[in-house]
Amino acid sequence: MKLTRFALPLAASLAAFALASCSSPAGTTSPTASGSPSASTSAAPIEVVASTNVWGDIAAKVGGDKVSVTSIIDDPDKDPHEYEASAQNQLALSKAKVVIENGGGYDDFVDTMLASAKNTSATVLNAVTISGKKAAAGDELNEHVWYDFPTVQKVIDQIQTTYAGIDPASADTFANNAKQLKGSIDGLIKKQGDLKATYNGQPVAITEPVPLYMLEAIGLKNKTPEAFSEAIEEDSDVAPAVLQATLKLFSGHAVKLLAYNEQTTGPQTEAVLKAAKDNNIPVVGVTETLPSGEDYVSWMTKNLDAIGAALAK
Repeated sequence: MKLTRFALPLAASLAAFALASCSSPAGTTSPTASGSPSASTSAAPIEVVASTNVWGDIAAKVGGDKVSVTSIIDDPDKDPHEYEASAQNQLALSKAKVVIENGGGYDDFVDTMLASAKNTSATVLNAVTISGKKAAAGDELNEHVWYDFPTVQKVIDQIQTTYAGIDPASADTFANNAKQLKGSIDGLIKKQGDLKATYNGQPVAITEPVPLYMLEAIGLKNKTPEAFSEAIEEDSDVAPAVLQATLKLFSGHAVKLLAYNEQTTGPQTEAVLKAAKDNNIPVVGVTETLPSGEDYVSWMTKNLDAIGAALAK
């Protein structure tokens, strides 16, 4: 789902931002990717801001202790679409040398805040642009590209190149970190291939397109009425006939699993969840941000394991 339903009290945020900028003492410390402070010196880490902790984790893995990463959306217990701008994030964007956004209309607030911060020197990496993905004629682009492993590897390459341009002395470190991370993602791609070898063509249902790239890579066929998932994604009402057609997927045992976005719920998605459970259709919970205690690779490994377990039932 796009991060478009968020409150952006821009005037208040900018006023607070201005106050914070004027009152911050010289020589303050900023959190590194691991959360420990790092003194502001000539060897200070590269300041990076990511729209979500998904891209923030990727950025931190490539940069290691050579970067300091701020993730704007980082609470797994909150709906990421209800984000409110803060002076702290505005300040981080004003200082950023690298900004990583998802793109595709998902997190347009980043561009708005960056412009308000008057930071024109930051390198902005847009994951959807980097992916090269285009919507088919008459369709909307699925912007949830962090569920597409080849795209994530392309973003890793761009992050590595960008960091090396800013800190050439650390280029080998960035290259080694990127190589290791991409190797782990190669393992995820292999895991997808193994699942596809067994379950290619199996029918599934979704509440919205968040995990579709992963499901499609496994060869699974989405049977959800497009009007249902589009309405949920756009936070609009589902027509009664469309809802009934969706519910019949479960009562008729026409699908093998339901991939359910745990971070955005409502009466219609809850009705679908209930229908799946009532008819013993396995439910795989997915999220748009990193769960607490997980990094990108461990999170996606658990997603694939959950899908495999559900299909095996």
